[in-house]
Amino acid sequence: TQQPPTMSFVASANGHDQFPIENLPLGIFSHAPSGRDARVGVAIGDSVLDLRAASAKGLLDGLGFAAERVLGGAALNAFMALTRTEWRATRARVRALLAAGSAREAAASACLVARRECAMHLPAAVGDYTDFYSSKEHATNVGTMFRGAANALQPNWLRMPIGYHGRASSVVPSGTPVTRPKGQLQVDKADASKGAAHGACRLLDFELEVAFFVGGPPNALGAPLDAAAASARIFGFVLCNDWSARDVQKFEYVPLGPFGAKNFATTISCWVVSPDALEPFRCATSAGVQDPPPLAYLDDPRYGSYDVALEVALKPAGAEAFAVVSTSNLRHLYWTPTQQLVHHSVTGCDMRPGDLLASGTISGSAPGAYGSMLELSWMGSRDVGPLADGSTRTFLQDGDAVKLAATCRGATYSLGFGDCVGAVLPA
Repeated sequence: TQQPPTMSFVASANGHDQFPIENLPLGIFSHAPSGRDARVGVAIGDSVLDLRAASAKGLLDGLGFAAERVLGGAALNAFMALTRTEWRATRARVRALLAAGSAREAAASACLVARRECAMHLPAAVGDYTDFYSSKEHATNVGTMFRGAANALQPNWLRMPIGYHGRASSVVPSGTPVTRPKGQLQVDKADASKGAAHGACRLLDFELEVAFFVGGPPNALGAPLDAAAASARIFGFVLCNDWSARDVQKFEYVPLGPFGAKNFATTISCWVVSPDALEPFRCATSAGVQDPPPLAYLDDPRYGSYDVALEVALKPAGAEAFAVVSTSNLRHLYWTPTQQLVHHSVTGCDMRPGDLLASGTISGSAPGAYGSMLELSWMGSRDVGPLADGSTRTFLQDGDAVKLAATCRGATYSLGFGDCVGAVLPA
C-alpha cells in the first residue's frame, strides 16, 4: 500500500516520475566535471548522491559494515554480498539523509552531483548470466508460430521455469551501441538439410525483459535455496534487452537451444531498483494462479508480481523522436523471480553476488503488449509502426535505436527504472 509521498530537500526529487525519494536506486557513475571516477551512487531526482563521498564524511557510519570499503569501489558486488539487513539499513539511512529537514542536509548536499553530467557504468561485475522464458503469453505466441496453437507450450513449460545460460561478458550498460551479428543463416527456410550460408543477421530483434541481480552470501555448492532464502537474495531489478538474431537462432538452436543468436549483446539499465522500492506496487500476476500447481520446492508463498508498466520505443536513424511500439507489464510473468532463483539452484548450483537472472520476453495477451518484433510482426508477416519518420518495421534495421522504459504509477507518487537504450550498428 502506498504511503503519502515523503518530501526531500532535493527539490527535483519531489514529484519526480522516476527517482523520487521513495525509489533510491543504486548505480555506478562517474562525474568528469568534479574528477570523480567510477563509484557507487544513488539517484535522487535530477541528482546523484555520491556514496563514496558520503562514507568519507561519516554519513554512513554505524550500519554494521565498513561503508568506506564496501561502498568505495567501482562496482556494487561488495555491497551485494551483504544481507538484506544491511541493504535495508543503508536504504533507510540514505532516505533519512535526503529527507526534508534532515539534520545532515549540508553534509549530504556536498555529496550531490548533477545526474545529467554523469556517465553511467555497469552496476556490477556480472559473474554469470541466465535468461529465462517466464511469460506464458510470450511462450504461447512463439510456440504457436512454430508448432501451431494446439502444441504452443511444450509439456515442461508449466512445470518449471525454463532458462538457458547466457554470456556475461557481453552484458553492456544502457547507451552502448550493438553491432549487427553475423552467423550461419539457413539457405532454404523450409529445409534445414540444405545447409546454411555465412552472413549478417537479417532478423534482428529486441526482447523486453526485466532482470534481477543476485545478492547475499553465496550458497554452498550442493545446497539448493528454498523460496524464503531465494527471496532474501534478490538484490534489485533492472531493465534488460536481450538482443536476438532470429535467423541465426533458427538454424543453430536444435538440439541445445540458442547460442550465437543470443550471445552478442544484452543491454541493461544502469540503476538497480530494490524490491523494497517496488513493494508498494505489489499485485497479482495476470495468470492469478499457477495451474497445474508447481512442485513443492517451487511453491512461492508470495506468488505475485509488481505493477510495473513496461514500454518499448523505436527511433530510426535520423528521426527526431521515438515511437512506442509495445506496452506491457511485469505482472505478465507466470514464473516469479523467486521461483526462477529457486529452480536455478535446485541442482545445488551455487549462486553468487553479481549473478544476473533475466525474465525472458514479457508479453501481454493483446498484440500491442507483445515484447518482441518476432511477435509484433508475427514472424515478419505484419508491419510495425508507423515510426516517427513514417516508416514501418518487421525487424530492426541498421541505425535503429531501441528504448525500454519501466514505470510504477501510484496514487501518490511514481517511480521508474531509468531508460535502457541501444542502437544498431552495421555488421
